[in-house]
Amino acid sequence: MTSFARRARASAGRLHPELSLVSYTLLGHLEESGGCRATDLAAHYALDKSTVSRQVSALERAALIERRPDPEDHRVQVLHLTDTGRRILAQVTESRRTAFRERLADWPAEDLERFAEYLVRYNAWAGTTVSGRPPRR
Repeated sequence: MTSFARRARASAGRLHPELSLVSYTLLGHLEESGGCRATDLAAHYALDKSTVSRQVSALERAALIERRPDPEDHRVQVLHLTDTGRRILAQVTESRRTAFRERLADWPAEDLERFAEYLVRYNAWAGTTVSGRPPRR
């Protein structure tokens, strides 16, 4: 898993120099959610607010996201992708898909199906340990 994560971080930088793996992930969430608050990002990814704040600032400086007032509560700022952010996210996503296709091209269909099942199972983990208690953070 460490090797997988290390490789993912390295590939994110190669795909777009301004976009770290964390930045890519945050942009993807903003696209999927249609926008959200920075505190929502921190809660969703179990990240420290200061970490998210640094990432958000960098994404704003790169003109990939923008803040807009929440229509229901003008005191709240909601983060949204800019057109540039949407375009770069699409480019990076397509590059990642191409890389995955190339890497998995020689795998037999049975292995791909099993791998996909394992990924679904891994990602569906509810966050409790064997003892039934939540993991320590």
